[in-house]
Amino acid sequence: MDKITTFDTIKQYCAFNKQGVLHPQIALVDLSLADPRKLQRMQFNFYLVFLKEIRCGDLRYGCNTYDYDEGTLVFLAPGQVIGQAGDVVYQPIGRALAFHPDFLLGTALAGSMEEYSFFSYEANEALHLAERERRLIEDCLIKVGAELKQGVDRHTKRLLISHLQLFLNYCIRFYDRQFITRTNVNQGVLTKFELLLGEYFRSGRAEKEGLPSVSYFADRLHLSPNYFGDLIKKETGKSPQDHLQLKLIRIAKEQLYDPHKSISEVAYNLGFKHPQHFTRLFKKVVGVTPGEYRKLN
Repeated sequence: MDKITTFDTIKQYCAFNKQGVLHPQIALVDLSLADPRKLQRMQFNFYLVFLKEIRCGDLRYGCNTYDYDEGTLVFLAPGQVIGQAGDVVYQPIGRALAFHPDFLLGTALAGSMEEYSFFSYEANEALHLAERERRLIEDCLIKVGAELKQGVDRHTKRLLISHLQLFLNYCIRFYDRQFITRTNVNQGVLTKFELLLGEYFRSGRAEKEGLPSVSYFADRLHLSPNYFGDLIKKETGKSPQDHLQLKLIRIAKEQLYDPHKSISEVAYNLGFKHPQHFTRLFKKVVGVTPGEYRKLN
């Protein structure tokens, strides 16, 4: 197995890229100052956002055709591993915004980081910026850099958190735009999801393997669960879990028309381990129990 280079602190990452530390918990790193290096696997135990200025490099998600060539943002959550080992030597280019989870402690941002689900996207689900968007992102990074150069005082954390939150909120807006501009691609994903969903229940897999998870379909579609969930929600207004439940209820209604099948059989056919769980979900969605629905119909 390839060796993984692990970075636990912002100081370690700054030193790796040949630059000093202005703040122990947050840094804006100019990757072009780093020495040329070989491809390697790396793990970061802090949040990291790369603004890539070339298509290939250490993240190894590049060499794809992007919608926008002006810039690409890649987001990594603490603990993620990127890259692969290789003998290719390259010069890193671009910038990285790194901030430790401890920097967020005691702030409102600490409790809202889960809203920024793009930190759990895969690298090939990066944010591709249009020129106007890139200028706004550049402005946010300039403000972070300027504040870091001011030196640490009692105002530093509040101002940096404000700049950081503004930056992340812009990223949410731009991802929304990206979902919209890729409607044709998204429709293809939605169609494949519906086909996979139907096939899962028709094939008898549900009875053998249980109820499918959202991550099962995301994996089949080669997407991260978070990106898949956000894409489906933006496209339809419903989460993948909602789609799964509605499909399950439609099939349940069809099977309940068969008088030779008990309600327990219907539940097991759909992948429920316990019939009472099926009854509870059916009543929640339909408003009546499976037995009452059968009598009414």
